[in-house]
Amino acid sequence: MAIDDNASSRETVLARVRAALGRRGRDDEARAAALAYIAARKQGPRPALAADLVARFLVRATDMASTVERVASLDAVPAAVASYLAAQPAVGEGAHAGVCWPQFATLGWTQAGLTVESRPTVGHDALGITGCFCAIAETGTLVMVSGTQTPTATFLLPETHVAIVLADQVVPGMEEAFARIRGEHGALPRAVNLVSGPSRTGDIEQTIVLGAHGPRRMHVVLVG
Repeated sequence: MAIDDNASSRETVLARVRAALGRRGRDDEARAAALAYIAARKQGPRPALAADLVARFLVRATDMASTVERVASLDAVPAAVASYLAAQPAVGEGAHAGVCWPQFATLGWTQAGLTVESRPTVGHDALGITGCFCAIAETGTLVMVSGTQTPTATFLLPETHVAIVLADQVVPGMEEAFARIRGEHGALPRAVNLVSGPSRTGDIEQTIVLGAHGPRRMHVVLVG
């Protein structure tokens, strides 16, 4: 019932906005017009990319202070994550426990010596394991879209963020990323986050400090 009420309220607000702007038509008509506008526009100059988009993405992710690893299958991910954590001198025992997105709940975390739960984080988890909507080869950026199965806090609150990226999720640039979002979601989700490496700031004396507003470490495990 609440969903219907929210949808009705949203349509009422949008109707008032359209009336104030002197426009008519429902959301689907407005969306069709917007897509036609986008399709009619030529893209501006873009840098040439190598044919191997995955290799380019891994190089650029490293440039953004992420660490990267490539594995053959999803089954190899838990062991790869455990090895990565074991090699980090700055993490304590608690870093081997954390949360993951629901799609990765059935991977062999326990067998790899990790304690990983499929639930939203409440702020005290040291490790957050996510996927991504897609990954941008040009900039080494992960594209995250909000949703019930992709909780945003999982990659914002823990000290260590591990991102699992499938090879077919790598796209050349921002243009392809947003085209994919429009193609799969229709309307934009409530939030789209672009993540390029761990959190950082240079506010104090222009000295880069990692972990200022989010994860201190980011590790990308590319599958395939």
